Amino acid sequence: MSNHVRNTGPMLASPRCGAKTRCGGARHSPAVIGRKHCRMHGGAQGSGALRANQNARKHGLFTRDAIAERRQIQALLGEARRLLEEMK
Repeated sequence: MSNHVRNTGPMLASPRCGAKTRCGGARHSPAVIGRKHCRMHGGAQGSGALRANQNARKHGLFTRDAIAERRQIQALLGEARRLLEEMK
């Protein structure tokens, strides 16, 4: 490698952010030194939610309990449909 001002080798060889893009690929931004993610995805000091943060708690339609309940209801409805088809 040369000592030219525009030497981009070390920059291109730096570790990349571990976050995923919308299409599922890896993000191309460089990670913060000593971290796994870039400054936008939690590499900065003090970023991210605190432990037991109630603002980050899932609630409502997409909780594990709600999803399990919807699956049970769908299974029960499917069983009822099969029973009605057998009765015809």
